[in-house]
Amino acid sequence: MSSHAEEKGRLWGLLAEYETVPAVLEAAARVRDAGYRYFDVHTPIPIHGLDEAMGIQVSRLPWLVAGCGAVGASTGLLLQWWTNAVDYPFIISAKPYFGLPAAIPVTFELTVLLAAIGAFVGMLVANGLPQFFHPLFRLERFRRASNDRFFISIEARDPKFDPRATRALLESSGGRPVLEVEG
Repeated sequence: MSSHAEEKGRLWGLLAEYETVPAVLEAAARVRDAGYRYFDVHTPIPIHGLDEAMGIQVSRLPWLVAGCGAVGASTGLLLQWWTNAVDYPFIISAKPYFGLPAAIPVTFELTVLLAAIGAFVGMLVANGLPQFFHPLFRLERFRRASNDRFFISIEARDPKFDPRATRALLESSGGRPVLEVEG
């Protein structure tokens, strides 16, 4: 395991700054078309069309949420059926051991609970959270990403990353300035 001092001198990637939404959208599409996979766009506002410009695939999170909801519904129904009809059958006024209408509230609540937990945990895992530090946080200029500037960062771990060629791509797409980010 390397120390923090050793990691600081290593190149993490490059960061380019853009002033307008159209400029960052065009630059993101150019980075995507150049074949880069480990890049991100940092903006102070949501931008319509950014996912397409970056080539982001549709999330699998809805499938996880639906699966967790189905597990919750099944668990709710099976638990109530087992406890009322099998484990402790109790006849009251010739009513059936298990009745679906009476089981709906618990089933609904477990469906919603497990779907919400699945969505929360799945979102954390998919986004690599919690992440308490990022190399971009060292740059004073990057603080404007939450105010009035747009940035594209390309990581050095990308197979297509070449410091000179990547810098040239970012500069030709209108990125000013293009900064090196140390890891």
